Amino acid sequence: MSKEILTPDVDAPKQFDDAASAVAQLEKLYTEATEFLCGAFTTAMIDGAPKGRIRAFYPEVRITTTSFAKIDTRLAFGHVSSPGTYAATITRPDLFRDYLIQQIGLLIENHKTSVQVMSSTTPIPVHFAVASDPSITVPQEGAADFTLRDFFDVPDLSTTNDDIVNGTYVSPDDTGPLAPFTAQRVDYSLARLSHYTATDPSHFQNHVLFTNYQFYVSEFESYARSQLSDPQSGYTAFV
Repeated sequence: MSKEILTPDVDAPKQFDDAASAVAQLEKLYTEATEFLCGAFTTAMIDGAPKGRIRAFYPEVRITTTSFAKIDTRLAFGHVSSPGTYAATITRPDLFRDYLIQQIGLLIENHKTSVQVMSSTTPIPVHFAVASDPSITVPQEGAADFTLRDFFDVPDLSTTNDDIVNGTYVSPDDTGPLAPFTAQRVDYSLARLSHYTATDPSHFQNHVLFTNYQFYVSEFESYARSQLSDPQSGYTAFV
């Protein structure tokens, strides 16, 4: 017998002609979803297994264009290449606020159409939902008195992939990808930053390069120290 699925109430899909307002709605949906998961998870750690399966979903932004109107071909982003519907699931809109406002603003401007913000059908793994709350720790498998994945969604590496950016993604409903990575894939990368450096992603600069080549690391270190020696660089510490 399948468990009842318990989900938070969510707003109906909304159209936006203003990028900042669209991102504010993404933040609202994401906050409501993660607070629901965090609250249910905290209760489960105290009271035991929930009465049903706990599930909340990533927010999503999508755009539909019906025109082949020519877009400036010099643009590397901020537009779609052909008519159709395109969508992207979004995580941590608070962290990516400026980036999202820029990208969504360009889509609205270049295609002369609105974007739609809604709750997606992609569940948020509980590990990612609680990641930004230092007061909550997900126990190792077997540490709780119930099996976590029986009641909460957990990270699934089979769907946390690079299919979009690799050009191998196949849409199940002809909706094209609006971003090179899904929300789960971004969450996975944010978790790696935190895991490898013991530093919350909010404290990182915008661009991070992962590498295991020592000569790259040495060069980065040399550059960082040269910047620290320059009082005009704006940098104050090398972590």
